[in-house]
Amino acid sequence: MTVTYDRAELLPAVREFLSSPKKLLIDGEWVDAADGKTFETLNPATEEVLAVVAQGSAADADRAVKAARKAFEPGSPWSKFTPRERSHLLWRIGDLIEEHADEFAQLEALDNGKRVEAARDGDVATAAELFRYFAGWATKMEGTSIPMSVPGRDFHAYTRREPLGVVAGIVPWNFPLLMAAFKIVPAITAGNTVVLKPAEQTPLTALRLGQLLLDAGLPAGVVNVLPGFGDAGAALVDHPGVDKVAFTGSTEVGKKIAAGAAGNLKKVSLELGGKAPNIIFADADIDAAIAGAVLGGYFNEGQCCVNGSRLYVQREVFDQVIEGVAAAARAITPGDGFAADSTMGPLVSKEQHDKVLGYIRSAVADGATISAGSADAPFEQGYFVNPTLITGVTEDMAVQTDEIFGPVVTAIPFDTEDEVVAAANNTVYGLAAGVWSRDLGTAHRVAGKLRAGTVWVNTWHADDVTLPRGGFKQSGWGRELGSFGLDDYTELKTVIAELR
Repeated sequence: MTVTYDRAELLPAVREFLSSPKKLLIDGEWVDAADGKTFETLNPATEEVLAVVAQGSAADADRAVKAARKAFEPGSPWSKFTPRERSHLLWRIGDLIEEHADEFAQLEALDNGKRVEAARDGDVATAAELFRYFAGWATKMEGTSIPMSVPGRDFHAYTRREPLGVVAGIVPWNFPLLMAAFKIVPAITAGNTVVLKPAEQTPLTALRLGQLLLDAGLPAGVVNVLPGFGDAGAALVDHPGVDKVAFTGSTEVGKKIAAGAAGNLKKVSLELGGKAPNIIFADADIDAAIAGAVLGGYFNEGQCCVNGSRLYVQREVFDQVIEGVAAAARAITPGDGFAADSTMGPLVSKEQHDKVLGYIRSAVADGATISAGSADAPFEQGYFVNPTLITGVTEDMAVQTDEIFGPVVTAIPFDTEDEVVAAANNTVYGLAAGVWSRDLGTAHRVAGKLRAGTVWVNTWHADDVTLPRGGFKQSGWGRELGSFGLDDYTELKTVIAELR
């Protein structure tokens, strides 16, 4: 393993950011937790402490919600922002993120473990683009005039889109900055206010974003940042002052949020777990399909809910594909996100590291075969896992049914289209899927049969901020991004006036 980064390699802005304890952002001010508690956030590549962070509690959640409510109410500075002013602000934020891209990328690599280049060119660049894309929608949330049929009377009836109020955004640790943007951007585009609860494993870029939003001119209280643990998130879900919860994370937690939101029937949108099938037919471009299977399986250290972790290959080409994927997996180099020769960073935490290795060992104990990778960690330090390909798997094995959220791909041969469609859909999840075939009839027919919110054909991870994202079944409720991304952040009001 290459020697990891030296502190001297960090940008001055990053060193300065890490040099002081991090606080909560509430009502435009950086404040300590009400009870004074703090927690440490670690670098998963080195297991060293990066920063001490204020630990938000239920009391702090209450403070943040009240600040967001005050910022939303009529007469507040935010309520007086015109759609055009919101548009200009969103664009300005996007520009600022881009100006600070290297800083955000280093913080993300330190806190999450991903490679600096991947963070900068993927996460940070997309976050900036999200602000710019939604800047265009701020002025385009239109209503509709609807004719009424009432004999002898004349009416003017129309609809209008209005903001919901206070949005609680609860985000995961796999794409910390990007997922924060997923929640904040559509919320403030529509005129809502936000309390953002970042994952306790990765709070740093959310806190840096909070300062940047203030620097851009966002009024106090419009976006509040509440680092902490599950109790802080639960307090937001239960809080009667929250009008909507937007959550990305596990299906298990998503179910708890849906139940908790029943108290005041707050709106809920959920992007939850996935176990995406990746289907390769014998007539596919095999080289492209192998490359796609590697990208789809091991992208972001395997910590991506739309990764193609279940690989199905038609029997005629099964051995060829497995050989190609295994060779590519072995060529991936785990290492620190700052190391020049690293092509895969660590997993985010010891808990996740142990969980993933446990699934690999369980599969071997159940009779499966490791065709690439290992059930042992490659290094003594850091939460690294070798990219692993497992064959000899059956559909009832835990490694095949559960969302592992690590660089683990299982592979099973199939013979017929009907057989593989049934196997692909035999899951509680439905977030993503993929089909590889030169026959467009086959590709589109199978894509139509797969129960998933996104289906890639002859590609994987092709994406754009203009496209809606979301899941079928237990992979979630609602859609994010694209023109559909504002639907869950607005109320549709009908107004009827009789013309006399």
